[in-house]
Amino acid sequence: MNRIHLVIAFIALVAAGLAPADVTQKDLDACIDRKALRHPYLFFSESDKPAIRKRIETDRECRDGMRQLLAKTNRLLAQPVDREIPVQGKNTRAGWSEHDRDNRYERYYASNLDNAFTLAFVYQMTDDGKYAEKAFEFADAFCDLPTWTMRPHEFPVIYSRIMPWNVPDDQVCFSFDHFNGDAGRTMALVYDWLYPALDRRQRDRIRGSLIEKVITRVRGNYEYHWWAVAYRCNWCGVCNSGVGMSGLALLTEHPELTDVAAESCNRITRMLDQLDTDGGWQEGCGYWSYALRTSVQYAEALKRLTRQKYNLFLHPKLRANPVTFPLTMSVSPGRCVNFEDSGSKVVGPTFLFNKLAAETGDPRAVWYRHNLLGEGEDILDLLWPRPAASVPPPLRASLHFRDIGFWVMRSDFTDSSKVLVAGKAGKNDDPHHGHLDVGHVSVFWQGRGYLCDIGRSPYDEKYFDNARWDYPHASSEGHNVVFVNGEKQLPGKLYKQPWNGSIGGKVLEFRSDADQDYVLMDPANAYPKVQLKGWRRHVVLSKPEVTVILDEIRCRAGDEIEARFHSECDIRPLEKAVLLEGKQGLMALVPLVQGPFSIRQDRHAFLPVNATAAFSWIPYFGVVLTAKTETTVVGLILLPVRNEAEAKEIADAAMLSKDRSGNVVLSFTRRDRSFQFHFRSKEGGLVLEK
Repeated sequence: MNRIHLVIAFIALVAAGLAPADVTQKDLDACIDRKALRHPYLFFSESDKPAIRKRIETDRECRDGMRQLLAKTNRLLAQPVDREIPVQGKNTRAGWSEHDRDNRYERYYASNLDNAFTLAFVYQMTDDGKYAEKAFEFADAFCDLPTWTMRPHEFPVIYSRIMPWNVPDDQVCFSFDHFNGDAGRTMALVYDWLYPALDRRQRDRIRGSLIEKVITRVRGNYEYHWWAVAYRCNWCGVCNSGVGMSGLALLTEHPELTDVAAESCNRITRMLDQLDTDGGWQEGCGYWSYALRTSVQYAEALKRLTRQKYNLFLHPKLRANPVTFPLTMSVSPGRCVNFEDSGSKVVGPTFLFNKLAAETGDPRAVWYRHNLLGEGEDILDLLWPRPAASVPPPLRASLHFRDIGFWVMRSDFTDSSKVLVAGKAGKNDDPHHGHLDVGHVSVFWQGRGYLCDIGRSPYDEKYFDNARWDYPHASSEGHNVVFVNGEKQLPGKLYKQPWNGSIGGKVLEFRSDADQDYVLMDPANAYPKVQLKGWRRHVVLSKPEVTVILDEIRCRAGDEIEARFHSECDIRPLEKAVLLEGKQGLMALVPLVQGPFSIRQDRHAFLPVNATAAFSWIPYFGVVLTAKTETTVVGLILLPVRNEAEAKEIADAAMLSKDRSGNVVLSFTRRDRSFQFHFRSKEGGLVLEK
């Protein structure tokens, strides 16, 4: 073993010694006073209810929320409970049969669960037994389902999927999915809240279902469930929170279930360990939310029952950056950067940010909740209300998430007339929700993606198989990256094939100050390097609204180079520029190349593997040129313009010059202001001068 390996081994041993020990069943037994447990106890006790009711009376948002719940539950009192379980389709994401397409089973599943949950809460707040009686009817119908697992996650469909990081390839057991986790967590609360009003048989009905459909499917069998060790996957938090909450809810009858509560604590802790140093989550904002909003519910119940001794809210990564990721990735107004399979809407739910603000005291969480989210309408908003304080906007508007390679550059959090630029250069090692998009850049202005990520594909039958890498949404083909002779990026994982953790890129430098932000990425190792030999992408935001991209591309002379871009706006090529027209304004993309180039418009033909889906075209354009030497430099300017004439004026005068030492200057004039960006040639390539 050489010296470097010895040092690495020593650091690993030291880190292991510093890591907190796992929570054991004995630890929980020592601090949970089971003799004192009286339902309800998971989120509140009988003695807590007067304060909750008082808040509902005095707080307008909580009062309105309760009024909505009463209106809903009063209607539910008159609604017959359907006891006929619909047929669940065999290929529900493909729509091949009537049962696949009608969604009746999914609606039956969701409505019975939600109705039982809502009625149980209203019972607790009113002490009116009629709500408990009706809640049990819906709960009974839900318990009658033979399984709480949904068809897309059972063996015939999920077996051919690529499994996430840290999961062995030999997976054959798929009896518990994230729907089980959600159902277990929700029904645990239904059991806890209805308990005082139920007779023995009714309690046993719900208790038996929690044991059969949640506890015994997992307890003592964690090694057979892939999500149990998928610590970089949202399923880890969702599923473990469901098992853990079920165990905590049943402690009055089954005190031995502190073992699953301890397992959930440990496995959710390991999931939180995988948060980026700066709070990021590789699966994107939407799945950050799903993992956290489920995990914090278990964290709250565990904290209460252990009298604060085991408090997941104190996890150092969560406490240091409770909302840094969704805050930084937010796009004013009402959107977020939609990398990976995340959606493009601003990330909620409201109760999650209420809770994170209350538990961490972080002013960024308070600001996010007050300024980016609307009224809280969830039951948990009544238990974990909006923070009362008002704080100024966070000062740090640009950030590089160092572990996952995401980055965002902006002037501030509030003004959509100022440009936001976002990109990523991490590893291609998330085969569950990742995209092959190393080097991608998005540019938002006035709330629109003038350069954009096209988002995720509809979740059809094949999107999570190896075929996902052929979908434009997940493939590099559908991202704003560089191609040499059409060569695409590689995934780090294929189904039942060995991992290659080296595939991907990295951020070499990130700078941010009041006037200008800069990032330098090296995405080259995301490619096979047969055609593209090297690529460094520089991105500059000259605040508040001018974006400059400079690509250094290494390939053979005579190769075709394409810098490809997608946009939410109308695309109109000119001779020397591309006009991008959105509802709120016009931007021009101006290429700068030493030699001829062309603007090539094209589009992806897309049809999901679903019988009811419609065919669509996804437009894009590329700046295309032929390499004259081994290294080609392509400059791009993106900025708002008043009209086509201004775009042409800027394009005609803009220049990219290169001296004998290889230094590059990109210059242009806009509205009587001169811009110059100097890139100094150094070992390895160009670097923007400070």
